[in-house]
Amino acid sequence: MRASLADQTGGGATPSLAIALGANLPSRCGNPIATLIAVRPLLEASVRGWSQDLRRPGETTAFRWSPLFETQAVGGPPGQPNYVNAVVLVEGASVAFEASADAAEDLLEDLQELEQRFGRERQERWGPRSLDLDLLWWGDLRCHTPRLQLPHPLWRERDFVLAPLAALERTAPGPGCTAVALAGQPGWPEQLEAASLTRTAEPPAGPAPNPR
Repeated sequence: MRASLADQTGGGATPSLAIALGANLPSRCGNPIATLIAVRPLLEASVRGWSQDLRRPGETTAFRWSPLFETQAVGGPPGQPNYVNAVVLVEGASVAFEASADAAEDLLEDLQELEQRFGRERQERWGPRSLDLDLLWWGDLRCHTPRLQLPHPLWRERDFVLAPLAALERTAPGPGCTAVALAGQPGWPEQLEAASLTRTAEPPAGPAPNPR
């Protein structure tokens, strides 16, 4: 599983953009599951708007969403609630075309704007949060700026990333993985009825994503 995932950032046949999502505090939309449900369409719209000038003519953007997982907090203050996590892979948008650190930082800014719309407060490192959006990699781009490192330097060490990625590849996570799939309540809109979940509120209002 880890070798094939490494191909995503090492010249593999299908380079992609990967974003990790997590939450362990409620937002205006409700509990962490409700937050990830609410942010999903907004994140897709934001990525489409950001990538529109990076695509080759005729290309479309596809999103592959992992199931939701419950994971233990890593680092930060003790006694945090468990997280709900997922990963989305973005494919078909020429992620290896016109890739640059400037464009990656534009996407980072869009992700942070979404976090703020869901009440994210940056008070302490690895502290609890209502929404966390991490850019994991963008094709083969290597980026080392004060604001962003790509690939994310710790993604291979985090169960909350490895378990959702393993689920996307239909393989088992590595031994000792502490992430637990939310069996019976995957949470995404097309599965809400089966999971007996409801959205508690509409997403907080905010500016539309800026076209890039």
